[in-house]
Amino acid sequence: MAWTINNGKLYFNSVLYTGNASTQSITGVGFQPDFIWGKNRSSVTNHSLQDAVRGNTKVIKSSTSGAETTITNMVTSFDSDGFSLGADSDMNGSSANQVAWNWKANGSGSLNEVGSIDSTVSANTTSGFSIVTVANVGSANFTFGHGLGVAPSWVLAKSRDGGKWNNYFKSLGAGYTIQLPETGAKISNTAIWQNTNPTSSVVYSNGDQLDANESYVFYCFAEKQGYSKFGSYTGNGNADGTFIYTGFSPAFVMVKRTDSANSWNIKDNRRNNASTSFNINPRNATLLPNDSAADQDANALDFLSNGFKNRSTGNDVNNASGSYIYMAFAENPFTSSTGTPVTAR
Repeated sequence: MAWTINNGKLYFNSVLYTGNASTQSITGVGFQPDFIWGKNRSSVTNHSLQDAVRGNTKVIKSSTSGAETTITNMVTSFDSDGFSLGADSDMNGSSANQVAWNWKANGSGSLNEVGSIDSTVSANTTSGFSIVTVANVGSANFTFGHGLGVAPSWVLAKSRDGGKWNNYFKSLGAGYTIQLPETGAKISNTAIWQNTNPTSSVVYSNGDQLDANESYVFYCFAEKQGYSKFGSYTGNGNADGTFIYTGFSPAFVMVKRTDSANSWNIKDNRRNNASTSFNINPRNATLLPNDSAADQDANALDFLSNGFKNRSTGNDVNNASGSYIYMAFAENPFTSSTGTPVTAR
């Protein structure tokens, strides 16, 4: 089967750069990013998430449950081929190795009146990604429009006023959530997502379970063949580990064990190990979304032309009979829209 997105880098791209503790412009993203997830690889600093809907000075952290903060010297602007930085050490530490993962939505967003409450939505229907903000949701059940036209497979939710992140994940179902910065297993909870899977137009949620009368941001991801894949697998506890078919060569993979307390793991196609940036297998460099730790070498994966393969026995990614979810975005599809196979490196 041929896919419709031939070049995943038009919608998602990772960039590596060296911090200067001053100001600098980071280029090479390939588009104007609407969602930036950044981390200082060299130091113990928090993961920083910023987006074009909340505004570039509004920062939330995956590695804490704290409230959104205003930081004027982190990402100072979203630019046509990247972003500009101030001197904040989380994103621009002096001589630090830095990484930023970048997604394209649709700018600063617009009013969406679909669902029981109004929202602001920036949606890219081609790549299946939207940023949604809602305000003062109250304590009752509510629905909001996500703007994607197809049901999202992964929804990442955070109160801007403070509290844990909650994740809806299709393979777990709407009767469960899994949280950041927690490392715990999936949690049975039929209230947070109203025990109802998202539809092609709305996501179901509950204000009381998400901290009543607060404002929220939701990052919604729908699966697109050849570009994104959100699924599950079972580990085999072997260094010749489980192979996970995605239909594309990955640019980014995030894994979380769901039946036990283990860290979230992020790998990408720019980092090879904690001290280099070679784009080769195995992918040893690991950052933990739930933790402020620097880049570390652990839980190796191979990125292949049509998926990824575990090359370690680490409990975070490949415990024997362990249950895992993953989120993956493409560098390029296994087969282009013209039917041409794309080979591995």
